[in-house]
Amino acid sequence: CGRGPGGCRGGRTDMALRCAASLAAGRQPRGPRREGTVRWSSAAKASAVKINDKASREKILTLESMNPQVKAVEYAVRGPIVLKAGEIEKELRKGIKKPFTEVIKANIGDAHAMGQRPITFLRQVVALCTYPNLLDSPSFPEDAKKRARRILQGCGGNSLGSYTASQGINCIREDVASYIERRDGGVPADPDNIYLTTGASDGISAILKILISGGGKSRTGVMIPIPQYPLYSAAISELDAIQVNYYLDEENCWALNVNELRRALNEAKAYCNPKVLCIINPGNPTGQVQNRKCIEDVIHFAWEEKLFLLADEVYQDNVYSEGCQFHSFKKILYEMGPEYYNNVELASFHSTSKGYMGECGYRGGYMEVINLHPEIKGQLVKLLSVRLCPPVSGQAAMDIVVNPPVPGEESYAQFIKEKESVLNNLAKKAKLTEDMFNKIPGVHCNPLQGAMYAFPRIFIPSKAIEEAEAHKMAPDMFYCMKLLEETGICVVPGSGFGQREGTYHFRMTILPPVEKLKILLEKVKDFHIKFLEKYA
Repeated sequence: CGRGPGGCRGGRTDMALRCAASLAAGRQPRGPRREGTVRWSSAAKASAVKINDKASREKILTLESMNPQVKAVEYAVRGPIVLKAGEIEKELRKGIKKPFTEVIKANIGDAHAMGQRPITFLRQVVALCTYPNLLDSPSFPEDAKKRARRILQGCGGNSLGSYTASQGINCIREDVASYIERRDGGVPADPDNIYLTTGASDGISAILKILISGGGKSRTGVMIPIPQYPLYSAAISELDAIQVNYYLDEENCWALNVNELRRALNEAKAYCNPKVLCIINPGNPTGQVQNRKCIEDVIHFAWEEKLFLLADEVYQDNVYSEGCQFHSFKKILYEMGPEYYNNVELASFHSTSKGYMGECGYRGGYMEVINLHPEIKGQLVKLLSVRLCPPVSGQAAMDIVVNPPVPGEESYAQFIKEKESVLNNLAKKAKLTEDMFNKIPGVHCNPLQGAMYAFPRIFIPSKAIEEAEAHKMAPDMFYCMKLLEETGICVVPGSGFGQREGTYHFRMTILPPVEKLKILLEKVKDFHIKFLEKYA
């Protein structure tokens, strides 16, 4: 293709476009690098006019034209308070003076970001899967190599970089089923009922998608605890379902009361079709651990009212209080007998992100779904196939959670030492947080039986409430903003999780190292006392 005079149209078109761009920018076009008249200047001018027209055109996608369900979504854990924390961090980096030197992000359960060390064995296996050449290295233990080889054999081309089946790698689903059987004392688990997911959130969203239907008064109602983890309210908004709130009993350590479930259900029947009941155990943000009797009552209620049960059990390793024990809904359901076990539809969820692992970034998780209609099982696999497969490195990480070293293997001693260290440290911090909060005037914190958060109730004076309303803020959002601006501590207001009207809370993770946690709690104490004095 010639580039001189009389060359192909492509060369002349390129020159015309450059000329048009010059005109659009208010510059005179330069001619080609040869003598003669620029014969296409009129076309260039016409193109420039079009460019200017396009610059002034209205956007197709605006707040008014966007999907209203997406606009309705709120996710407090990464909401306005966190955006403000990010702005303050930028100001600190620029050298702008603040009453503090760092922002402490206690808003989210991100263990490694708070300094928790990874579990060595888990990282070794994922490293071996990611770079199989390391399988020849003497630096890695044989039990880690054995697991990595098995995972890689389940991958196309023996590579973690290949797609997997939409339901997940088969051998990992087998390991999940074996883990569930061990955890639940021999209750059978079928790998075909296991679905590997992108964290627990992906599984919860998928199940809700397939459950929600109808319109008007027949639209699906989803019962969720208040306070709740905002994933639920966000997913319900996005899917245009009906949120049905049932309140946990704060005066009784955030217990779940079946009479409250019945009240919420009966009231909701007037405007929707409640058919889903969500349970978070151990609780987020409230940290309660449900006892066996409570779980039996909930299962009986679901059976009686024909509700599909969702059991969010991602904190099943995080139980600290004496006398408390994690019971899976699957195990209790089985032990209640065949009338329940063969009929109640149950989806339960687990994740690599919490527990002692804290591997949030791998986005590993699974769900077990039992008593699903065979035709619906096919529909669920179809839905999951749209996203092809969960992250394969996350699947590998999930495998180590359910298939850790066992006694007699060379990595067992180090693994159990690291695991117990993390969980013992969390138990210590849970008690420390509860005790210190309860020494602050105007603050009450229930025992942190499990999970990794405190959800203290705070007294906010009427003058502060009035000022919050003047700023068009919820009172606890106003409180948390002030706390952030004056101390650098980022927590999430209780209004983002839901709470009884007239009560105020915030959620704070207990993940910071013990010494930093003590400093954080002292700062909260000093701030709260000054806040009460200012607005008394």
